[in-house]
Amino acid sequence: MTGPLRVGVMGLASIARRRLLPALAACPETRLVCVASRDQATARKAAAHLGCQAVADYDALLARPDIEAVYVPLPAALHARWVRRALEAGKHVLAEKPLTTDAGTTRELLALARARRLVLQENVMFVHHAQHAAVRRLLAEGAIGEVRAVHAVFTVPRPPDGDIRHSAELGGGALGDMGVYPVRAALHVLGGALQVAGAVLTRSPGSEVETGGTALLHTPEGAIATCAFGMEDSYRSRYEVWGGRGSIRVDHAFTPPAGHVPVLRVERGQDIEELTLHPDDQVVNTVAAFATAVRAGRPAPGEAATLRQAELLDDIRLEATKRRSP
Repeated sequence: MTGPLRVGVMGLASIARRRLLPALAACPETRLVCVASRDQATARKAAAHLGCQAVADYDALLARPDIEAVYVPLPAALHARWVRRALEAGKHVLAEKPLTTDAGTTRELLALARARRLVLQENVMFVHHAQHAAVRRLLAEGAIGEVRAVHAVFTVPRPPDGDIRHSAELGGGALGDMGVYPVRAALHVLGGALQVAGAVLTRSPGSEVETGGTALLHTPEGAIATCAFGMEDSYRSRYEVWGGRGSIRVDHAFTPPAGHVPVLRVERGQDIEELTLHPDDQVVNTVAAFATAVRAGRPAPGEAATLRQAELLDDIRLEATKRRSP
């Protein structure tokens, strides 16, 4: 097909309703055709609001010949099943992060997508914001010298009782939901050779999932990354890159609203420079990048980072488990 990418939405999670559905409806590169939900009233209400159709269930959505791609915002534990079903139905897939709950399944699904010449993209949106490309340009220009360390944190207040992030069965927990952000920031700056040196996962009394944690990563050359994350904390969303001659700090790094004006703080000794950038919409950028990859017939942007991220998350969990063992 040509023209805007025709997309169906499989599930109406909060992030879908708040951010992705409006972006899919507004982005010129995509056309939101239909939504499916276990709750038909919810699907009809969302469809009426967005000017698209409601379909009876996920299988009915996948059976539609006019749907080229699907967005999957289901709980993490359900991603593997429905991403695989969508790929087998010949649909391109944009799936919420984490793409799956383990690296082996992530690797399998990425291979299936390549074999079927389909785009499978994990919805890590912050990497599509222009402020992170600006950081890379500064580093390439030697603005702070040789990079020695990345320190990244993403924490949020406790989700309400009943939220899927509290459920082990549904793939919840701070590592897969919040830990993705600092780990991906470290990959963005230091590259895919990162390895896990140590990790701790914490769990609040009565919780069936980890509610926070910290990981120490390193490159073969000796650069380090500290990654902190949690879901029972005040909101923090930033990273800082330390170099031999200074540092770059990025605030509102991971979930900035479209109207946010980014300011990069560059420090070189006593010299402090604040670089003000233009606002950018990482949600629309993500949707546009997905549609562009489909129309160009090329793999999803960041495919290698998606797999390496999944491997690192597995290694963080393994390292933390070893440290808990007697």
